[in-house]
Amino acid sequence: MQFSKQTTSISSTHLFSKLFTDYLNQAESVKPFYEFHFNKTDFETYFTKNDFNTVDRTVLVNTLHQQSQLVANTSNLTSTHIDLLKLNNTYTVTTGHQLCLFTGPLYFIYKIISTINFAKTLSQQFTDKHFVPVYWMASEDNDFEEVNHIHTFGKTLLWNSNQKGSVGEFNTSGINDVITELKTVLGDNANADELIQLFETAYLKHTNLADATRYLCNELFGDYGLIILDGNDAQLKSLFKDEFKTDAFQNTSAKCVNETITELTKNYSAQVTPRDINIFYKESGLRERIEQVGEVYQVINTDIKFTAQELETIIDTSPEKLSPNVVLRPLYQQKILPNVAYVGGPGELAYWLEYKAMFDAYRIAMPILVPRHFVMLVDKGTQNKLQKLNLQLQDTFTDGEELIKQFIKTEHADIHLENEKNKLTQLFSEILSAVISIDKTLVGTVEAEKQKAVNGIGSIEQKINRALKQKSETDINQIWSIKGKLFPHNQPQERYDNFTMYYSKYGKSFLKELMEHLAYDLDSLNYTILCEN
Repeated sequence: MQFSKQTTSISSTHLFSKLFTDYLNQAESVKPFYEFHFNKTDFETYFTKNDFNTVDRTVLVNTLHQQSQLVANTSNLTSTHIDLLKLNNTYTVTTGHQLCLFTGPLYFIYKIISTINFAKTLSQQFTDKHFVPVYWMASEDNDFEEVNHIHTFGKTLLWNSNQKGSVGEFNTSGINDVITELKTVLGDNANADELIQLFETAYLKHTNLADATRYLCNELFGDYGLIILDGNDAQLKSLFKDEFKTDAFQNTSAKCVNETITELTKNYSAQVTPRDINIFYKESGLRERIEQVGEVYQVINTDIKFTAQELETIIDTSPEKLSPNVVLRPLYQQKILPNVAYVGGPGELAYWLEYKAMFDAYRIAMPILVPRHFVMLVDKGTQNKLQKLNLQLQDTFTDGEELIKQFIKTEHADIHLENEKNKLTQLFSEILSAVISIDKTLVGTVEAEKQKAVNGIGSIEQKINRALKQKSETDINQIWSIKGKLFPHNQPQERYDNFTMYYSKYGKSFLKELMEHLAYDLDSLNYTILCEN
């Protein structure tokens, strides 16, 4: 094994919102916003209440097979998993993510592995049922700036493109320049060469970003039977016509979610604010919101307009021209999939918690919300630095400036001026008592002199600390080096660094080890720290 595993409680990291940690801990204040939690007992009840008998499994399976044939490397196990969805006792465990260049930040890898492993855990717990993992590609997303770059080995690699519209439809031209740059960054070794060849095949031999991402994910996770679903599909959207109409003409989604937000914001912050209409209009190179202006439905930033009848006709005859936003997409997912669990990060689960009333109104089963695994990778060099500084891994979650203050106090425990400050305060209290008994007009003078003295000690303390910092400059630089490694640009490593940093060192065994270390226990979830052996 290349890594050994440690864990710490999620709350002890101080990285997560109160809403998220309260959801994990099943706090009473969060319970109104979900019905079932991610434990075995709740799943047992969930299955008795949700049979997914309205899911059109025939359309789903046929569409998934058609999509899987868009690339040449769909695994036999994935095809088997798709066929299993014909059976009424087969369910999905789903995660969704943008089509980030070269998979984007590390946590994309953790999300997919979490989804695969959670499906495996459910299969072990409920042996009369089948559970298959699904990656829902956010191919219709139009925020190119969020997907067009990676950070690896301290470098930022950027794909420049002037294309507009849904990113999944973007032509992959221009990525060759990024691959060439990456080749220089990774250097020359067998694992790096394998990665470059993988990226060249994925991005240069497929014409659009959706197919390239599908090929890449098949190569990384096909052995585990991952099903890849693209919601940008006419057949699947045809199953969602009624919900498109209800959202556009009755604004049901906005009403339900806004009511929930009113309750949620009594204790927490809202993650997503719905619009009256939560639908985009799509054409080649275009994805813009639809707004109702009087009796007209306007596609913003364009001259495209519809009457209500024209919009209804589009929904009936060309639903592929419509695209759900962040509010409606979960509903779309649950309409077309027999999906029992959604695996996501803190931000995702926070907005899902706004949707319970909406799911109830549409009579569609809301999935059980499952946190993905959170991971910190600690290389041998960083471990050695921590050991030399007498610091623990848990210390690295402390703010850098605060950690340095604590370090200086620990390393120079013989120097403290708090006692002196307390003694000075006590001395002036005695002086003040004496002064009051003699002349109360001198109270102000005594207080002023006291403040001067306290400030003087504070000034001395600052100078001592500056001197100590200078003495400890090397150690302080090491602390910042550790923080920069584990929290680059003050972000958790998993939200910044790309997996190429580790794959180029460990190869495919890196993914295999993550699979082994990131198994699920339905009774607990901790923050994972993987230390290089």
